[in-house]
Amino acid sequence: MLPTRETAEALLREAEACNPGPWGNHSRTAAHCAEKIAQVLGLDPEKAYILGLLHDIGRKFGVRHLGHVSDGYSYMLSLGYDEVARVCLTHSFTGKTTEDYVGRFDTSAGELRLIEDSLKAMEFDGYDRLISLCDALSGSEGVLDIEERMSDVRRRYGGYPQKKWDHNLAMKRQVEETAGRSIYEIVEKDTFHP
Repeated sequence: MLPTRETAEALLREAEACNPGPWGNHSRTAAHCAEKIAQVLGLDPEKAYILGLLHDIGRKFGVRHLGHVSDGYSYMLSLGYDEVARVCLTHSFTGKTTEDYVGRFDTSAGELRLIEDSLKAMEFDGYDRLISLCDALSGSEGVLDIEERMSDVRRRYGGYPQKKWDHNLAMKRQVEETAGRSIYEIVEKDTFHP
């Protein structure tokens, strides 16, 4: 089940009030990118927008790294939004393993087990891959060059898994081949601002 666009936007505003920061506009940028790319890939643009908007909703509960994944997953499940819960989890793990995570492991043993067990039980779909790609394209000020964004993350956290890097670039190429144009044109990189 999914919330409506209006409910998703209200959930994000409420979450930002609990933990203000640039993550809110990053989420709006991801939603914009997801909606635009979904149109090219034949996915539901409305669903893609909602999933992109709420992929980081776990940040509502404070400044956490890996913890935001389990927080978002559990929060969305508690509201009955299982499709959103799923992308709260999958957007950080292109290879279905916590080895893909870039950032601090600040979860309890139980939270980490929840993430690992849930990932093992899932088969990633087009929306999981789409939101992961959009996460790599999105900054708080708008759409970013994907390689510059991944390089920035690498500098800030001291690493970026090569497999994840390669996956994001392969997804970008797939979108561009399907559309016959640049991904940055599709997502209105030069003109979109959250």
